[in-house]
Amino acid sequence: MPGPQLLVDEFVSQLRKRKVEGSQATAQLTAELLRTVISQLRAAEAPVLIETVRKFGRELIAANPFELSVGNIVRRVLRIIREEDASGVTYGLPSDGDNQETADCTDGQVSSADVLATRRLLRSPSLHGLLDRVPNAHADDMGGKRKAPADKNAKAWMLKHNVMEAINELVEEISGCHQQIAEQALELIHHNEVILTFGKSKSVMEFLCAAKKKRSFRVYVAEGAPKYQGHCFAKDLSAEGFRTTLITDSAVFAMISRVNMVVVGAHTVMANGGIIGPVGLNMLALAAKQHGVPFVVVAATHKLCPLYPENPVVRLNELKSPSDLLQFGEFSECMELAPDSSACVLNVVNPAFDYVPPQLINLFITDIGGHNPSFMYRLIADYYSADDFIL
Repeated sequence: MPGPQLLVDEFVSQLRKRKVEGSQATAQLTAELLRTVISQLRAAEAPVLIETVRKFGRELIAANPFELSVGNIVRRVLRIIREEDASGVTYGLPSDGDNQETADCTDGQVSSADVLATRRLLRSPSLHGLLDRVPNAHADDMGGKRKAPADKNAKAWMLKHNVMEAINELVEEISGCHQQIAEQALELIHHNEVILTFGKSKSVMEFLCAAKKKRSFRVYVAEGAPKYQGHCFAKDLSAEGFRTTLITDSAVFAMISRVNMVVVGAHTVMANGGIIGPVGLNMLALAAKQHGVPFVVVAATHKLCPLYPENPVVRLNELKSPSDLLQFGEFSECMELAPDSSACVLNVVNPAFDYVPPQLINLFITDIGGHNPSFMYRLIADYYSADDFIL
């Protein structure tokens, strides 16, 4: 198996070349990569794990700073390591503060049967042989007393095992986030309502499909220029049997008065409750606010970023190629340099994202329930450590 640095370099290359894009894909691949990296580490003490994850995490974030889910997962893994180290749960192994009498009387030694049973619990192939290195305390017993170095080494490997198990759960959480979100659809969408959405989102698709099982409603889809992902989304909705209407982005204000609720996805959820989404989303949020239409955001918890939009580390926007707006060769003469200036006669600005402030959002639907924008700080405290906000 390739070494940790080689695996990280390969994923960094994919991020830089935009071969991996999207919050869920980048989050899941980041978690799986860190799981593999940790499984290959020989030293399993918490400081070593933390420093290794921070080091590789900085490389991954620098590769594509606009995919904030990468940094979110790195911070989640760091929080897991800190929690497992602080909990001291090592499958019956005594802590360093236990006296010798407790060590003599406690049946906490790691036997071969215990090791085999633990290995059966591991779900990741990368953990093969992980606990083979766990020292057999029985072999080192001298008169029924455990040696301190062996005990310390066994505790370190048990810490590594617990971290790996927690990362496995994180991977499962990311892969199943859409289903968890969709389970809440029937509580929000009612019969004969009109739902307006924007662009294309898998979370929104699963959410609407879950509601369609018992509700009949119409969906308006704003096309989401300049990539027009709304065209594909409207086609997918029609294939699923939805009554679908495709509208232009400029028609949002004209159509919003007929809408009962706006349901959109998000690229990232910021610490203040604002979101980063596809360009044009802020215009839709303003229209909903003006007409008193609820603006609902469906987003999994791996999209929750512990940083505020004012933080200089956060890259709020990315300028895309003008080719999304203009055909190759079109207006080429206007885009050439002016004779008396170093600037172009015609400039084309093509931002990829919009920022929607929290005061324009009514409700978040996440894989752990519905929350107001003001509740994001509490979720951040549950999922992240303040020591890892800045890596």
